[in-house]
Amino acid sequence: MSDHILLVDDEMPIRRLLRVSCERSGHAVAEAATADEALRALARAQPRLVLLDLGLPDRDGLELIGPFRAADVPIIVLTAREGSAEKVAALDLGADDYVTKPFDSEELLARIRSCLRRADRSSGTARRIVAGPVEIDLDGHSVRRDGAEVKLTPKEFALLAQLAAHPGKVLTHSHLLREIWGPAHVEQVEYLRVTVRALRKKLEEDASHPRLILNEPGIGYRFREQARQGAKGDAS
Repeated sequence: MSDHILLVDDEMPIRRLLRVSCERSGHAVAEAATADEALRALARAQPRLVLLDLGLPDRDGLELIGPFRAADVPIIVLTAREGSAEKVAALDLGADDYVTKPFDSEELLARIRSCLRRADRSSGTARRIVAGPVEIDLDGHSVRRDGAEVKLTPKEFALLAQLAAHPGKVLTHSHLLREIWGPAHVEQVEYLRVTVRALRKKLEEDASHPRLILNEPGIGYRFREQARQGAKGDAS
């Protein structure tokens, strides 16, 4: 078996379903039903990824995101909670992705593969990102589409660079606003909407049906997972 996954959920049927799905995909699996068990398993099992339920009996699952992030373990949150507030909180605390219960097993496995690919890529610093016809040079602050240079404003490039550096990962409105516009503007979601619209017009084949910068309603944005990353000058 390959990557070791830690399942943290207090519902035995959910853990059983997750175990079967993960093991069929070649992953070794450890389980925890409480927050305390999860923290012990973190040290014992040294997982490569955690599937974390937020509704644990002894502690809010959000409180575990910090310890897992400190151990550099990617986290996919499993939540049955309605609305976007808990998802946004989990992502802002450092979770890598989320899946809402009830979930499709194949979708969850795809999210796991995506999360593990991002973890593998993070061992090196990508300075060139290619997504379909778009090429982003982070060092040169330049963007090309079909080989032609695309003129971006500083804010447009900063937003694109934030998203493209984490392909497949949801970045929340508040995270993007804080990083690009500063802490005083974390409520100004319209700044993001205007800038995303401008980027889509310049980069997408059809801005009304975007394939590069994807919307997570009420939460944030996600850059397409198929993006390739490499060192500057790498032609691979």
